[in-house]
Amino acid sequence: MGSESPHAPMRIGLMASISVPGEPTLENIIATIARAEAAGFDTVWTSGRMDALTQLAIAGASTTRVELGTAIVPTYPRHPQALAQQALTVQTGCSGRLVLGVGVSHDTSMSALGFDWSTPVRHAREYLTCLSGLLSGAEVAFSGAEYSLSKASLPLATLAAVPPVLLAALGPQMLRVAGSLADGTILWLSGARYVRTVAVPETTAAAEGAGRPPPRVVAGAPVWVTDDRRSAYEHAERALTGIGSRPVYRAVLDLNGSSSPAQVALVGDESEVGRRLDELAEAGATDFAAQILASSPEEYDRTHALLAGYARRYDLP
Repeated sequence: MGSESPHAPMRIGLMASISVPGEPTLENIIATIARAEAAGFDTVWTSGRMDALTQLAIAGASTTRVELGTAIVPTYPRHPQALAQQALTVQTGCSGRLVLGVGVSHDTSMSALGFDWSTPVRHAREYLTCLSGLLSGAEVAFSGAEYSLSKASLPLATLAAVPPVLLAALGPQMLRVAGSLADGTILWLSGARYVRTVAVPETTAAAEGAGRPPPRVVAGAPVWVTDDRRSAYEHAERALTGIGSRPVYRAVLDLNGSSSPAQVALVGDESEVGRRLDELAEAGATDFAAQILASSPEEYDRTHALLAGYARRYDLP
């Protein structure tokens, strides 16, 4: 593992929905979340193969400590009031441990559902404005290009703490929205150089300008602890090849100086992966969200143990 360096502590999270040993059934995902809590992970994240918030509602009953986050809930298919109501319900069920990660998803995914994805930054700005007000219990009156609310409110908000809201972002405009209107951002396949030179400066400056606290910056990437780095890297190249062709990821990879998504993955032995985690923490990432990519049970357990051990180095709130 990496040395005890002087960087700020970084929470370690597990992308539970896509890091399941065996088939990604609901039962196995819930078991993966429980195992992560027992091992010492700070956060677990669920995604949308199955409904992300429903997974956490179930996991909340079988866990007591670990933070429960969505990465992510797509915004276009859910009205802000519907999402706020569901999120607050989950928040009451998990004793205030929810982190609500949302995002605009991708053009191809949302266009296939019939949504107009031509103005995603405007959509995110309006969505967060409405969502934040509803989560806080305020009466929201809003008239925008995409949403119109007239004295909307949620009485349930008085029964639950407002969960932190994070916005998935990669480009500078969306990062600025995340800093000014949310509690931070969730990144994917963003290496240490991009975190340090783009994500942290953009979100931090936007948060300061809006009078908000320093933002959370969640860096997400695949992880594989192994002695056979060459084979694991080749596997990662094949597994991630389609992502690198998407323009938004290609732009981020270029800014990071990476020719392919596999170069952002944390692949190697304990020393190498620990060093890469330290680089992300030193770059300013407040959180790391890991997809365990290992292909054998032994290397899955080895990767899981390394990440959990890194998480246990710090006593984080």
